[in-house]
Amino acid sequence: MSGIDLRTVVHEWKGLLPLWINKVYLVPPGHLVFRLNGREHARFFLLIESGKRAHLTAALPEPPKFPPPFAMLLRKHISGGRVLSIRQHGIQRIVTLDIGKHGTEYHLVIELYDEGNVVLCDQQYTIIQPMRPQRFRERDVVAGAPYVFPPPDPSTFSPEGFRQYLSQEDRDLVRALAVGVMLGGAYAELLCRRAGIDKTIPARDADAGILYRELHRLLSEAEEEIAPLLQGGACLPIGGEPPAAAEGGIPVFNRALDRFYPPVPAPEPGVAKVARKKDREERIRARQAEILSQYEKKVARNERIVELMYESYPLLQEIITTLEKASTTRSWQEISQVLAAQESGPSTKIVSVNPAEASVDVDIGERVTLFIHEGLEASIGRYYDATKKLKKKIAGARAAMDRPVAGEKRKVVRTPVMKRRWYHRFRWFITSDGVLVLGGKDASQNEELVKKYMEGGDRFVHADVHGASVVIVKGTTGRMDEAAQFAASYSGAWRSGHFSADVYAVSPAQVSKTPEAGEFISRGSFVVRGERDYYRDVPLAVAIGLQREPEVAVIGGPPSAVAAKTGLYVLLRPGTFEPNDMAKKLLRVFRERLGDEAGSLKGVLSAEAIAAFVPPGGSDMVEP
Repeated sequence: MSGIDLRTVVHEWKGLLPLWINKVYLVPPGHLVFRLNGREHARFFLLIESGKRAHLTAALPEPPKFPPPFAMLLRKHISGGRVLSIRQHGIQRIVTLDIGKHGTEYHLVIELYDEGNVVLCDQQYTIIQPMRPQRFRERDVVAGAPYVFPPPDPSTFSPEGFRQYLSQEDRDLVRALAVGVMLGGAYAELLCRRAGIDKTIPARDADAGILYRELHRLLSEAEEEIAPLLQGGACLPIGGEPPAAAEGGIPVFNRALDRFYPPVPAPEPGVAKVARKKDREERIRARQAEILSQYEKKVARNERIVELMYESYPLLQEIITTLEKASTTRSWQEISQVLAAQESGPSTKIVSVNPAEASVDVDIGERVTLFIHEGLEASIGRYYDATKKLKKKIAGARAAMDRPVAGEKRKVVRTPVMKRRWYHRFRWFITSDGVLVLGGKDASQNEELVKKYMEGGDRFVHADVHGASVVIVKGTTGRMDEAAQFAASYSGAWRSGHFSADVYAVSPAQVSKTPEAGEFISRGSFVVRGERDYYRDVPLAVAIGLQREPEVAVIGGPPSAVAAKTGLYVLLRPGTFEPNDMAKKLLRVFRERLGDEAGSLKGVLSAEAIAAFVPPGGSDMVEP
């Protein structure tokens, strides 16, 4: 869809106001559907296909059995809300729906350019959550960041401004209109024909006055003379026969688009139908041979990597030493920015930085990973270990090829289970904008977090009560409110039955184990000097849920962070049930909600996995 097409669609939507949002569905891989209620019991389905189209559709596509997290988040914030206004930004492929609910206003921004996106913002256009987080040079589309609109397009300029724009264009006229004015190829050529101007002349030589007049006549037609036309594999809002009456309440151009685009595919079944060009045994043998070949290639690559690492030993050791020193005073985000600015030296060999693992990828003829806090020999050892495991798999694969082919089984595609990571032995969660936060479970872990894992650029967070976890925010986040709630909830305030607590945050340089004269610092305690950033009356609450994508795992933490990753979760507040009892209670709740699916999740969903996120002290479960 072009910006002109979208102008017509939005004009027809406006004619249906007022509208209320009933339900939200997300049909993979990228179809978002809003069920809207209108006047006199009217019902509409607004379909958005990421990066391609947005229009009303006659029928609701088959939704998945379990709503994805983004659909659940939208339901939580805007279901029941009223669409106050709808507006397109010039003729750019961006539409904003202003939605009011319970005295709060939300902005839902629909982007149809490039890969597309749908972004939920609060009243100040701070991003609550995008459908897909994205980072660009000029802006970040992540939770907690401000939403930044592109500059106005030339269709919004005054006649003089439009003339000045064309005078500075170096492209030919049709390209300047298609790209610079954002008309797209078909409408750029139509505008040139209507203006009677050769499309190949330089844009600066064209009559800007005629083009401006024809451009705005075209924009007016797109709203006032709608007559859908199928032309050259496109569905245009003008140029066709006069429209018939709307069917099912869907305006004419929205109805034409609904018929033009293919229907949303139903979710793929769990068992795929495989073409039988070869008999089954031959296909299995071919697959086994392919897997064996892949293992052998990986072994050869790992052995080559080890050789190259020893050949480049001085270079790699210098990188590890330099970055380990830098990490004591800077965050990994800052280190990444410094490395990107380097034009010479060893740092130019670094191709990526991995903050969560404190590692970097280096190009030495092969891409190798260096774990900064483990040393070079340990990093090399990882490749040795991987090679040993692969050789065992090769032996198993060869043994399988010698055995008769087993009977045919149903192929079930499962989401991978989250592997245990180094930080899982601590309390942990990932913020809504993707930053790792760690907390100590006892005095020993508090000591370890500060001495071994706190780095420059991190934040030290602590509840202002006796008996609280040390909390380390690994880098820069726009959701310090989540980190503060995490620190408050896993503190003595929960055990004491309080429902809120004060929390403060400082930089690593303000934290010390050196006491004042005559004082004693116990294990797991620290001295904090200097100014503190306080978060007052932070509510105590912990959500525990079952994450399904991209890995299956039990997760826990602040409710907003958990809700951004899963719709299947429960909410805890200080109460009466002891941690082990609460873990067993939650396990029963999850199994009831999952039904038959619970049996396939025995390896993930357990009382032990849930108990790791239950705060110390009594808890009660409340509806989220």
